Amino acid sequence: MFDIHAVLDQRAVTPVFQPLVDLRSGRTIGYEALSRGPAGTPWEAPMALFAAARSVGREGELDWICRAGAYREALRAGFGPGLNLFVNMEPTAWRTACPPDLAPVVELARQRLRVVTEMTERVIADDPAALLAATTNCRASEWSVALDDVGADPMSLALMPFVHPDVVKLDMQLLRAPDDPFTARVVAAVAAYAETSGAVVLAEGVETAEQVEVARTMGATVGQGWHFGRPGPLPARLPAGGGLPWVPPAPGDTRTPFEIVASRRPVTRTTKAQLMPMSRHLEALAGTGPEPPVLLACFQEGRHFTAATAARFARIAAHSPLVAAVGAGLGDEPVPGVRGAHLDPADELRGEWDVIVVGPHRTAALVARDLGDTGPDRQRRFDFALTHDRELVVAAARALLARLAPVTVAPALVGAVSP
Repeated sequence: MFDIHAVLDQRAVTPVFQPLVDLRSGRTIGYEALSRGPAGTPWEAPMALFAAARSVGREGELDWICRAGAYREALRAGFGPGLNLFVNMEPTAWRTACPPDLAPVVELARQRLRVVTEMTERVIADDPAALLAATTNCRASEWSVALDDVGADPMSLALMPFVHPDVVKLDMQLLRAPDDPFTARVVAAVAAYAETSGAVVLAEGVETAEQVEVARTMGATVGQGWHFGRPGPLPARLPAGGGLPWVPPAPGDTRTPFEIVASRRPVTRTTKAQLMPMSRHLEALAGTGPEPPVLLACFQEGRHFTAATAARFARIAAHSPLVAAVGAGLGDEPVPGVRGAHLDPADELRGEWDVIVVGPHRTAALVARDLGDTGPDRQRRFDFALTHDRELVVAAARALLARLAPVTVAPALVGAVSP
């Protein structure tokens, strides 16, 4: 009888595919790939399969096996350039090298398939620096990015700007509670992002004709669910598909948060004592509201991350999707729940005091540059700028996120197939 090692060693995983349908025309524009373990074994169900692989430290390898199997089947079936293949990403795959026997089909897929890599907010919070690098790699392959299960957890809305997805997938529970105030807030936030970016909105879990209409009122133009077909083999005759719009990637920027904001906003000179109330106000924004935002801060030196500040950040981290503090002498987790990073002496951020808040409905950034004064700490002078412009705030936030636990992402790592 199989054990989980035999399943993985023999690559005994079967891909199945569920159609994705244009809600206006009824045309199938692509398929989402899912995975199944050997029939009749304890690992047939995908959740059990991945749990077993995780328990023996081989989840990343399984992710590659699933992905390669989906690519191989799509290539065999003759996916055309207009047909989209959606695949899910497992967080552990970021750090797992592609097994040599799977590398050829992965490379062929890079050349021939139109893949949309699905990510969840869990990936973003676990390893934000790797996420930024990996999304860049996806787009370098001319593949798209989707944010999955939006609405399943409030954190997905706050983290959406950092994924900058081409496709936003509404969680299936939203269709089942269209009159819920939370549903309305999610739909409004997604509609705002889609309007400014050109992203496609996809509704998951569509099971009835009535839910098709509900999905359309939520702004969805693509649907997925049993109403259109259950997961199974690809059809003998594939549809032509339909292109998805390309959302221009977030521009790369090597500047610091202060340089990014100060290039487009007025700069004022003041003292640390005058900046403190403004900093506290922005921190307070991260601790309120039904959809808590991301809070990122640069403290220059670890000694400025005082016990009182650490306590505030820990409280916010208890319900925020991501809270981070960087500074010289700070570790990877300066207090429980708070991400951190040490700044090297040569890092330009050592001269900045930044507080950045990014949420689904509000954003703000206070960025300040130390003028190098000596004397009483509260009288030290800073040049500062303040902005609520979403584009500027997100750009500044990405500059800080890149400092968090940076990792090297393999160029071929452009998606995965998971439960």
